[in-house]
Amino acid sequence: MITIVVNALKNTMLYKIFLGIFLLTVTNVEGQEIKLQESVLDSFVKLSSVEEQFKYFFKTSNKYKENSSYEWLSRIDSLIVKARATQDDNSIQHYKIIQAHIYQDVVEYDKSIAITNELYIDKDKLNKDIKIALFDIIDENYSQLKLYEKQINIRKEKKELGLINKVSFYDIYANQGLYQKARNEYIREMSNSIGEQDYYEQALYNNTIGNFLRLDKSSQVALEKYKEARKYVNTYLDTVTRHKTEDELIKGELLKGVIEGNIGKCHMLLKEYKDAISLLESSLVRIKENNVEKYSQEYIENTLDLANCYLQTNKTNEVLKLINDLKVIKQENILRKNQLLASYFQKKNDYQTAFYYQNKYIKANDSIRVNETLIKQQQLATVFEKELENSEDMLDEKRMELENAKIEAQASDERMSLILISLIFTLLGLGGLVFAYIKSIKNQRVIAKQNFIIESQLTEKDSLLKEIHHRVKNNLQMVSSLLSLQTKNTKSKSAIMALEEGKSRVKAMALIHQKLYQNDDLSVIEMQGYIESLVNSVQSVFKKGGHNITITIDAEAVELDIDRAIPFGLILNELVSNSFKYAFPDNDDDGKIYIHLRNTETGGFFEYTDNGIGLPEDTDERTKSSMGIRLMNRLVNQLQSTLNIDKTTEGVRFWFNFR
Repeated sequence: MITIVVNALKNTMLYKIFLGIFLLTVTNVEGQEIKLQESVLDSFVKLSSVEEQFKYFFKTSNKYKENSSYEWLSRIDSLIVKARATQDDNSIQHYKIIQAHIYQDVVEYDKSIAITNELYIDKDKLNKDIKIALFDIIDENYSQLKLYEKQINIRKEKKELGLINKVSFYDIYANQGLYQKARNEYIREMSNSIGEQDYYEQALYNNTIGNFLRLDKSSQVALEKYKEARKYVNTYLDTVTRHKTEDELIKGELLKGVIEGNIGKCHMLLKEYKDAISLLESSLVRIKENNVEKYSQEYIENTLDLANCYLQTNKTNEVLKLINDLKVIKQENILRKNQLLASYFQKKNDYQTAFYYQNKYIKANDSIRVNETLIKQQQLATVFEKELENSEDMLDEKRMELENAKIEAQASDERMSLILISLIFTLLGLGGLVFAYIKSIKNQRVIAKQNFIIESQLTEKDSLLKEIHHRVKNNLQMVSSLLSLQTKNTKSKSAIMALEEGKSRVKAMALIHQKLYQNDDLSVIEMQGYIESLVNSVQSVFKKGGHNITITIDAEAVELDIDRAIPFGLILNELVSNSFKYAFPDNDDDGKIYIHLRNTETGGFFEYTDNGIGLPEDTDERTKSSMGIRLMNRLVNQLQSTLNIDKTTEGVRFWFNFR
């Protein structure tokens, strides 16, 4: 009966009203009203000005997750109609740019180009923000359509209009297959412009270099670059000291998905198919979640690579549903899809269908190869011609700068001449200053002689300090040897353990003095090398127990003075020793220790984690009686900080900031 009533109401206005009320609000069992979250499109429409809407659209990631691209286009069309009704040209221009960008996102380049061409005609009337967005969209459209000559002309025009500082060609070289030249150009342009703490840009930089290496058949080297990129993007996502917006998190997750896919590609090229499958599957999930409805070349390539891995590992049942409905646009992807389908049906013993797809692949490949060879030659000639023109333009700019510098130097010489004449007349009138000048020269000679003596004394002092540090190190080693002898003559296990712990701490301090007298600069210690030596020392003691633990140290370019290095070394000695003694009782081969030390604006940040069994439940009570924890707390206090201990789902984490 209820079904009949619902069907009767389905096309009535009353049904639509009830349906709208149900979608807007949902009431729970206790009668509390739950409001649905506002979508990006709704937030966009509610903004008060077209300039705010424009900025919001371009800075927001994953715009099509809640509302499809066609819903966006429909809303933008209605806004353009309203703007035309009021003859609001400024709003029309902004909305047209957004419209062109949406068409580009959904790979309808012909429609995007039609809109941008219309705006390009009146480009002089556009403000700078619109002009930059317009040229960026045109640039990308030409890149996707392989219209490299037009792409280069657009970039040159951007430079002439002051929208960019210089014209780059590395991506065009890569599209032409000149991967080594592309990599060299990219490194030359980008290596000095990215800060060490800019983890996202560092990840993007290493991923791009990895792409050039992989495409240049250097898969093993590319794999190392991709792993470095993954380390940076993980640091970017995990760093809690800097708040990140939702868009920044989406951007980071998307880049992580791309990097994981690239690592999977390298494993596939190295025929390590099982490793490749897990990474490619993870990559597809991340890209799909954080790049809804936008065309992604990485997603297409990773899907085809995953299908190939399935074929290589005889998981044929997964292949067809993976690529059968895959929307591919680029010719090389179409060829590869046909080749994979041919291999799939061949494995299924359906030779007729396999022959059909193989024949499609051969015909398309032959046709493309004939046309592509001639086109690529013409494009390469155009690229190098434009590069030469760009170089000549840069030379002209340099000549102009030199000419201006020459004119400035002549004017400076004239000013210097006037100044010298004035000085001569001044010196003639003030003869007494000559005597003072001569006296000052004598004083300078005396000072120079004294400086020489001081420098000699400082050199001698450095030698003495090195000798002192060397002797201190030797004395500490003697203490360590005495403790070892005492250990052999002691039968009590607790006493032996205490002596071993003492010996380990003495070695940590001795290592500080050893690093100091080996270093040219006696004031600081390079921490990466020190930590590696300290960990090797501790590890050598516990190797007898059969431990096989992976230790990662990240402390490049960090230096500490002796006042901070000694407590830091003792803290690290306690942590590493505890991990070896307690964290891995089953000698787990998957044991991992991560040591992270970085300079910050206020001093430094230290983090130590392991994935062992973690701390016991009564950790707080043991803290009061444990000498190791009490020692670490006192040492951290010397560094003007507080030791933080986090219990994680897998292992434990110690961290603190210090001055």
